[in-house]
Amino acid sequence: MASLVFDNVTVDFVVYGSSRSFRSALRGATGGLVRREGAGSSRVTVRALDGLNLSLGHGDRLGIIGHNGAGKTTLLRVCAGVYEPTGGRVISEGRISSLLTTFPGIDLDDSGYENIITIGMFLGMSFDEIQAKMPDIEECSELGEYLTLPCRTYSTGMLIRLGFAIATAVDPEILILDEGLSAGDARFTERAAGRIRDLIQRSHVLVLASHSEALIRAYCNRAILLKEGRLMAEGSVDEVFDAYGELAVAPESGAEAAVT
Repeated sequence: MASLVFDNVTVDFVVYGSSRSFRSALRGATGGLVRREGAGSSRVTVRALDGLNLSLGHGDRLGIIGHNGAGKTTLLRVCAGVYEPTGGRVISEGRISSLLTTFPGIDLDDSGYENIITIGMFLGMSFDEIQAKMPDIEECSELGEYLTLPCRTYSTGMLIRLGFAIATAVDPEILILDEGLSAGDARFTERAAGRIRDLIQRSHVLVLASHSEALIRAYCNRAILLKEGRLMAEGSVDEVFDAYGELAVAPESGAEAAVT
């Protein structure tokens, strides 16, 4: 059974050679906590996730809420295995499929068909699965004979359609989804939205980061609120959006005052 567990997960990004003072670095930050290590050190650490504990199981549809820089994208990338935690651990069971981009490793010198095989395997499908899904990918991409040509002959819109068709052909157990996923031109958008809905329904666990309340409410049955990499609220979608509203109108914390 699919599951995803975050056990005290911390993610730090180290920045060397910062010319700003510690105080200005902290005040200029909109994301995680910024620290300078030791007097006179040029090494600055940005803590993007701070001691996150979270457990997801079969049927969970999690929405991640928070302002820009809150840690949403970092959390998605840790789920997808793009980032390794610098502290704590992630325990997963089940195949993870991540849709964070519509260009998942397209090789412009390969044909469309060659990219379907390569990217499909990268996304965790077997060769037999890819062959079985080939007609569906062909139909979704609407590229016809272009699939036999090198992808360098494609327009940007054609590349997006190809990547989208491949990425949404998977049968995920754990689906990691970014709301910024683009599906190309306006004519293709409505069809693409239906394909995303079908993909979510096929998944056992969903993790979705979005600024859209409507999107979170449509697809999620749980939510978390992040601020500066910290888990501020967890619960039902209604409860977490209420907490987000309270956070938005609350006065700023004393973080800046503490360094004055």
